[in-house]
Amino acid sequence: MVFKRLLGSLGVGGPTVDTVLAPGAAAPGGTLSGQVRLTGGSGDFDIEHITLELVARVEAEQGDHEEVGAVAFDRFVVGGGFRLTAGAEHTVPFSVTLPWETPVTELYGQGLGIVLGVRTELSVAGAKDKGDLDPLTVGPLPVQEAILEAFGQLGFGFRSADLEYGRIGGTGQQLPFYQEIELIPAPSHAHAVNEIEVTFLATPGGMEVVLEADKRGGPSGGGHDALTRFTVSHDGIHHQDWNTLVDGWVRQLLDHHASYGSHAAYDAGHHGYGDDHGHGHGHGHGHGSGPGIGTAVAAGAAGLAVGVVGGLVAAEVVDEVGDFFEGDDEGDEGSDDGGED
Repeated sequence: MVFKRLLGSLGVGGPTVDTVLAPGAAAPGGTLSGQVRLTGGSGDFDIEHITLELVARVEAEQGDHEEVGAVAFDRFVVGGGFRLTAGAEHTVPFSVTLPWETPVTELYGQGLGIVLGVRTELSVAGAKDKGDLDPLTVGPLPVQEAILEAFGQLGFGFRSADLEYGRIGGTGQQLPFYQEIELIPAPSHAHAVNEIEVTFLATPGGMEVVLEADKRGGPSGGGHDALTRFTVSHDGIHHQDWNTLVDGWVRQLLDHHASYGSHAAYDAGHHGYGDDHGHGHGHGHGHGSGPGIGTAVAAGAAGLAVGVVGGLVAAEVVDEVGDFFEGDDEGDEGSDDGGED
């Protein structure tokens, strides 16, 4: 989708900008390419900088309720330093690398309700304008897809996905938010747990997989959360028995009776677990409060909405990322753009 916008900071007669992303889904840690197409206005303008800003729709805990806002999580200067004459056309191709922790917005072509955007900012003759947004589509890494497929094969169902502002303690998390994929428990575990949340924290060398269980209470009291962390490699994916591996993770997670149990490290290149020191979960979002912003795909407990035939029911999603971010420029929650406006 292409968005056109007259530069509001320059008024009538200013240049217009189209940002066109390459077709298809990008990948975490992969390349995002496209073109910024400028058309000159009624006069000559000095284009000082062309900046692309990655923005996400994120939930944040605010006391006893959650608020939703826009968070900028990376910026790239892709051009500038030229004069755009009246009526002239100028194209700036770009190719940038997405952060490894960039959230996944779709699985097997089905949207998860995660809203990401690429915002084009022009600095023209001392005036800045953030323009509109192109929606950014990101597919899973092969290892992420394999793990989610295994959950589906084990009988887990997809509930929702969202982005939570905050950090998970004891991990190498880099971004100011993380993605949670909330799963309905398989029938064999439904008596013990309300849901399991999966968070992927990818790096060039591998990926941390954080699992959190919202446990059901027993006869003598309420439930609690349990958390474990595992690491996997990007290599050897097709030689790994993911169903057995993920089933072992779930069993280890549900065997933890402390509120925050110890975590284990697993390398897909080795056949064993290694215990490590426990850690706290560095965020305070509530559980059992219903689906978050990402309720875009729903599935029954019989199958995760990832490659499981008949397990997918698509619900309404945000059609245009610009609709959500409209008016948020003055108050991007957690934005690190330094208040350049």
